Amino acid sequence: MWWTIGWLAVLAAGLAGCDGAPWNSPYSTVDAAANTLYSSFSEQPKHLDPALSYNVNELQLIAQVYETPLQYHFLKKPYTLIPSAAALPEITYRDAAGAALPKDADEASIAYSDYVIAVTPGILYQPHPAFARDGAGQYLNHDLSEARLRDIRSIGDVGQTGTRELVAEDFVYQIKRLVHPKIHSPVAELMKQYIAGLAELEQTLADAYGKQAGGYFDLRPFAFEGAQALDKYRYRIRLKGKYPQFRFWLAMTFFAPVPWEAERFYSQPGLREKNITLDWFPVGTGPYMMTENNPNRRMVLARNPNFHAEYYPDEAPPEDKAAGLLADAGRRLPFIDRVVYILEKETIPYWNKFLQGYYDASGVGSDSFDQAIQFSQRGEAGLTPDMAAKDIRLETSITPSVYYMGFNMLDPTVGGLDEAHRKLRRAISIAIDYEEFISIFLNGRGIPAQGVLAPGLFGYTEGEAGINPYVYDWDGQKPRRKSIDDAKRLLAEAGYPEGRDAATGQPLVLYLDASSGGADDKSLFNWYRKQYAKLGIQLVIRTTDYNRFQQKIRDGNAQIFVWGWHADYPDPENFFFLLHGANIKVGKGGENASNYQSPEFDRLYEKMRNMDDTPQRQALIDQLQEIARRDAPWVFAFHPQDFALHHGWYSNLKPTTMAYNNLKFRKLDPAKRQAARTAWNEPLVWPLWLGLAALIAVVAPAWLAYRRRMAERVL
Repeated sequence: MWWTIGWLAVLAAGLAGCDGAPWNSPYSTVDAAANTLYSSFSEQPKHLDPALSYNVNELQLIAQVYETPLQYHFLKKPYTLIPSAAALPEITYRDAAGAALPKDADEASIAYSDYVIAVTPGILYQPHPAFARDGAGQYLNHDLSEARLRDIRSIGDVGQTGTRELVAEDFVYQIKRLVHPKIHSPVAELMKQYIAGLAELEQTLADAYGKQAGGYFDLRPFAFEGAQALDKYRYRIRLKGKYPQFRFWLAMTFFAPVPWEAERFYSQPGLREKNITLDWFPVGTGPYMMTENNPNRRMVLARNPNFHAEYYPDEAPPEDKAAGLLADAGRRLPFIDRVVYILEKETIPYWNKFLQGYYDASGVGSDSFDQAIQFSQRGEAGLTPDMAAKDIRLETSITPSVYYMGFNMLDPTVGGLDEAHRKLRRAISIAIDYEEFISIFLNGRGIPAQGVLAPGLFGYTEGEAGINPYVYDWDGQKPRRKSIDDAKRLLAEAGYPEGRDAATGQPLVLYLDASSGGADDKSLFNWYRKQYAKLGIQLVIRTTDYNRFQQKIRDGNAQIFVWGWHADYPDPENFFFLLHGANIKVGKGGENASNYQSPEFDRLYEKMRNMDDTPQRQALIDQLQEIARRDAPWVFAFHPQDFALHHGWYSNLKPTTMAYNNLKFRKLDPAKRQAARTAWNEPLVWPLWLGLAALIAVVAPAWLAYRRRMAERVL
């Protein structure tokens, strides 16, 4: 019995005197105090090869390892391209004979666009076994022996590492990799439409690869017109025609440089069998390098010791400056030494660890929303008192996305560009209260859409000038949806007074096609029916599986549907093309799911799409917005809003959904974090002391009685 009492006493004393370190910490004492960011993942990445990855979760990793030629300014909006591993391109337009054309040349005369890109000298790759060489210049790890391969279980087991300078040929090599016979890049088909000779190169590579017995397939000998190194630090990309949106692709990891040595190193069968591949252990020049990739436990990024000089920006909008986002202006990047991503399959354990201070940031899920977020009377999102008391911060951002309810313009009831059909669609647009939708179904995380464009892009107009005047009025401070009486008046003018056909007296019945019909959608579908019922319109929901739904959209058999679009790049062309007549879904398989065709819209779109961002382009965008609002092929629904929480010790966070390389700007205060963890996770020792006292109270009388009996026997 006494050994039990003694054990409890030792445990209680030990917990009480643990120097303030939280006893429930999942990290070692050394790690807890380090300049290490802690985050999580729930699904292992499939691809970390920049030619393959097109997934947001994967890009959050590889954009820290690889550097693209260009990047987005961390703080400026609209999104602004600036140099990254290379300078902004020099663009020359050429005619069919190769002669240079002026910058304002008519688009029809432009046969090619040459992008000459200058690589920043002195950039080095991360330390990696692929670059290790001996004194004679021979690569040490390109032909590993079977004996060495047996001892290699991860990339760190290889041993010797080296580096070399980034050169123009590395960017050219990556462009060739987009059509590598063994790499199925998701952008290959699109790039073949624009990069001169890329389609022909694909066939050439396929033929050559078919004749090879296996092993490393060296792309360097295969030259093609679309990408050429002009010298050590300059390369040229030649595009067919004019495609100014290509500059945004230069900020995507598809065009990040990949060294041939990495492909050669990873091509060894003994490494591939152990999943030590370029698709699992990337090799780049970015601020971080991947040192551990265990999908069943954790992934680790560590500071790249070879990262070149890059500095925190010194320009920002006034609101960012007021928020302290220029406090580190001019300081060298990155600020954080190490990033640890831990496997968390469930959201509740992650949330609890965030509240304990063991994760530095968190999203806001449905389970934790009410605990974290509250709204003011003006509808502005803020933190609950409990969150504010912990010095937790809320960051919100509108994503470059638009959701809409589309009308099939080929449908005889809801389609057509005559005034009666326009008024029918406008009446429905007024009646569907997307402010209420955002409040009920999105927890307030969104803003009503006023047109085709999402905020943050060139051409988007704020305030009164940017509202949809067919659906909203301006109340002096914000847009206010027109009344249901306005909608009923339009409906009557469209030929359906009180929701009945004026000619036949029959009720108007419309059909919403959807890709689901589960129990979770019941409340949503009932809400849609209620919106149409305001006008006396009967809405019938037709649900089917997703494949069948897509087929109905392709065939033009859906009457009304709900759809959405997230920008590939921040340019208005990437939104307005959704209503371009040449891009209709039926017959052409394009992204114009409403099958909207307006000669007036198409003429302005074709003029606007390849223009530079000038006042003239802004004027065309305003006209396109007006036509789309007037014709109403969509009910403009909403732009989603992201909510993110972070602790007060985690700073320099500016949310963006276009740039993924922002980890280098972020900063931690490990001492402040450790103090908070200690305060929030103080062990409750008193129950142990109480239990110890209760045990003594029970045991002591029996022990004393036992001692008396033993003493009596001795006497």
